[in-house]
Amino acid sequence: FIQMLHSAKKRDVLQLLRRAPEEMLPFVVEAAVAAQSVASLAALSEFLDFSKEPKSLLEKFLYAAAFSPRPSGELLRLVLDKLDGKQLAPEVQETGIVAMGSLVGKLCQQKLCGLQQEVERSMEKKLRGLRGAEEESEVVIYLLALGNAVLPETIPTLLDHAEEGPAAITTAAISALQRFPARHISSKVKRAMRRIFHEKRKSYEKTCRLAAAEILLDNEPSPMDVINILLAANELETKKATFLLLKVWNSLR
Repeated sequence: FIQMLHSAKKRDVLQLLRRAPEEMLPFVVEAAVAAQSVASLAALSEFLDFSKEPKSLLEKFLYAAAFSPRPSGELLRLVLDKLDGKQLAPEVQETGIVAMGSLVGKLCQQKLCGLQQEVERSMEKKLRGLRGAEEESEVVIYLLALGNAVLPETIPTLLDHAEEGPAAITTAAISALQRFPARHISSKVKRAMRRIFHEKRKSYEKTCRLAAAEILLDNEPSPMDVINILLAANELETKKATFLLLKVWNSLR
């Protein structure tokens, strides 16, 4: 079906979308996203009305985009155009934000970050949303999107939220940092993770401390880091201490 859509004209794809039975429509939308031809994306753009379509169908479209293994710049542009300046249901807005992060991350993995306009537009939207977010749950969604994007320029923002945020925000920010390859885990990132693990500025939840320790142990740990983490493990409950000991053992092996 996807191969057929690859060679179909826009009017044919649009006709399929308009005539598909209700129970089949999500499948056709997913297939059109998977095809990623100029015609199928143009048909989706015309067909999907984010002010009218049921939330379930819009979320299906956004999930299909987010999970696309090799997305194109045109797919990111379509998602951005559909989300820009619209009054959307919170669930659709949240799915859209996370989908944008996923698309940017995959485009950059394909060395297509050169699609500067689309990537920059997406990142500006996320960072603007993060700065304006008032609810904790909103901030967490934006941090998840930044984690999906894995862009080095967002690391300072993630570090700020990791050290200063409440538990849910700290957890989301550290989880996002865990997705970065070793070359981006700089001495600045490591210093912040030490402060979190050893609770230099404030108290952190144990799961946050463990995640910070994991970043230190997974990215060329210094002998002093290993010693300090092992010493601190004495204060932790058995399961968490065992987890840290296994991480150290794996590093040694």
